[in-house]
Amino acid sequence: MRKNWKLRDHDSELEARLAGALNISPIVARILVNRKLSDEREARNFLFGDISFTYDPFLLKDMHKAVDRIKNAISAGQKILVYGDYDVDGITSVALLTIVLRELGTDPVTYIPNRLEEGYGLNKKAVKFAHTKKVKLIITVDCGISAIDEVKYANSLGIDVIVTDHHEIKEGGIPEAFAVINPHQKDCVYPFQQLAGVGLAYKLACALTRKRYYPMERHLDLVALGTVADVAPQKSENRIFTKHGLTVMNDTDKIGLRSLIRASGLAKKDISASHIGYILGPRINAMGRIGSPEVALKLLLTDNKLEADKLAGVLNKENANRQKIEARMMDEALSKVEREVNFKDHRVIVLAGDGWHPGVIGIAASRIQERFYRPTIMIALKGKTGKGSGRSIHKFHLFNSLEHAKDCLIDFGGHETACGLSINRKDVDRFRDKINAYAMKMIKDEDLLPSINVDVDIPLSHLNERLISELDLLKPYGPDNPRPVFMSSGIMLSAEPRFVGKNGFKMWLKSDGFACEAISFRRSAMPIPAMGESIDIAYTPGMNNWQGIESIQLDLRDIRVR
Repeated sequence: MRKNWKLRDHDSELEARLAGALNISPIVARILVNRKLSDEREARNFLFGDISFTYDPFLLKDMHKAVDRIKNAISAGQKILVYGDYDVDGITSVALLTIVLRELGTDPVTYIPNRLEEGYGLNKKAVKFAHTKKVKLIITVDCGISAIDEVKYANSLGIDVIVTDHHEIKEGGIPEAFAVINPHQKDCVYPFQQLAGVGLAYKLACALTRKRYYPMERHLDLVALGTVADVAPQKSENRIFTKHGLTVMNDTDKIGLRSLIRASGLAKKDISASHIGYILGPRINAMGRIGSPEVALKLLLTDNKLEADKLAGVLNKENANRQKIEARMMDEALSKVEREVNFKDHRVIVLAGDGWHPGVIGIAASRIQERFYRPTIMIALKGKTGKGSGRSIHKFHLFNSLEHAKDCLIDFGGHETACGLSINRKDVDRFRDKINAYAMKMIKDEDLLPSINVDVDIPLSHLNERLISELDLLKPYGPDNPRPVFMSSGIMLSAEPRFVGKNGFKMWLKSDGFACEAISFRRSAMPIPAMGESIDIAYTPGMNNWQGIESIQLDLRDIRVR
């Protein structure tokens, strides 16, 4: 698929001033400005900020009420239930809050719903379970903001509810909970609205332990795990949590997490955000998708190495099963795209199928969206209803689109780039038509071409090890802080490209007496040049270590043959 290369505008004077103030190269300063970090203080915090740069948790609306209620419950010996979502963000949130509550003198009940049997969010079955266990306080993490009826039911049973949730708030308002901690509330003055669920759980735990000597930073491994896996923006507090959480994770005191790292083949590696996103996160997510999320929670909470190793093996096995299910579903989905999707009229791809696994449709939707670069919603049908999951493109707000088509849906939730929904089978076609009518107004033709935002255009010969080393200051990468993209023009090949792996290739490039290797594992996504052709390349520069010898290597993003 052809891609638009968009070279970002730059301000040489501003970049020079920032570079001088921070003692960095003008190129890194330019990348910071591209990330909307032109203020010296903000840029310094971005590059060098530590955990002391985070915000006061009591700026969150209802935090004082929540902390007082939890402390009263602990002192009165009341039973507390921690209720979370079945994804990595939810599971790490439950684990973190459970560990802290235990160390504060209480042993909470934990509850994570089964995705297939109970669906997303707080449900009345769980509230009834809490009542039978004589629970007097439910704390939700990574869910609960739309649980209006369920909270009302809990109140009727004499159970207080504290909601902590980072999802956007629907038009229907918020539950009548004892306390609601969600930075999206209009009267909440918290400066950063984009914390993951585990970030809010961490904030609650920090508030609970404020007047004690308690090293909350040792739980940043869980915060980093949930934040990265939930694809939260890597800026402000999320960036600080992730950056320092990765350091904690590489020397984690959590036996279960250490076992998972070993079982995933990462024992001798420096754990990065990419390792979370592609290796650790999917193993935990697999339990929520096709297995029992309680197994993943048990792994994060266990103090027994033998048990931890056994549970890590279960997560590995379930992840392999998930991959097989996903592969079968993708084959069916691609066949449906070919038969059913009219790309002229369908700005949003809506696919529905019987027998699809509800726990895997989100991953499949993401794959379809990446392949065709259109918002994609996949619906797993069973009987008269279906459960759907969606992923969007850069300029289409998925949650808002569902608000527009809500009369076709039983329920829905999510945010700008991802969503979940439930729907009656008979309404699928009407939903497809309605969301596409909305999308025709909101998505322009040019929005359907994937773009590569280029940070810097430089001659290839200007690359050096010092610059590449300085780029490490920008890590960890993620949403709102993508890997920097360079472009260089008029490049020649010094040897024929050679294929590596299933979908990769390598080639040696030369320009103005400078030569280096370039690699891509996405050869189907770009043209492969031939000897003698002049090319322009978009890439991220890095260092490759082969048998103790370091050399510059380019990770190719795209190629244009002149």
